[in-house]
Amino acid sequence: MRGFGRVVFCHATPRDDEEVVLVDSSLERWAEVLDGLDPSVTTVVMGHTHMPFLRLVDRRICVNPGSVGMPYGRAGGSWALLRDGQVELRHTPVDVEAAVAAVAAGSAYPGAEEWARAYVTSANSDADALRAFAPRDGRRL
Repeated sequence: MRGFGRVVFCHATPRDDEEVVLVDSSLERWAEVLDGLDPSVTTVVMGHTHMPFLRLVDRRICVNPGSVGMPYGRAGGSWALLRDGQVELRHTPVDVEAAVAAVAAGSAYPGAEEWARAYVTSANSDADALRAFAPRDGRRL
């Protein structure tokens, strides 16, 4: 990828699809999570937590673009544009009521509308998410 050197894309972390690492995780935690990556990897694009961030970790660019679904903090799609060595965290608004109506109309799942309302409207804040994920990051509450 032009301007980024070697890039690794992964769901959660390079070593585990369900592992949690957060923007404010300790440097020790980041070292643990990134251990084993070839030193030539200079950019890591990760996700799992649905929380957008950009962080420099011991000379590596670490990006979580966020999520189009189940966003924390605000409704809409969060995503990242990586171009020419630059990272832009972006957000696209969503017509929440139309999205909820579409899920409800297109699903036979009991409670589909309630589920969509909770997850499309961004019912949980970023602070809620940080509290929920903290134990999985090795922190005490």
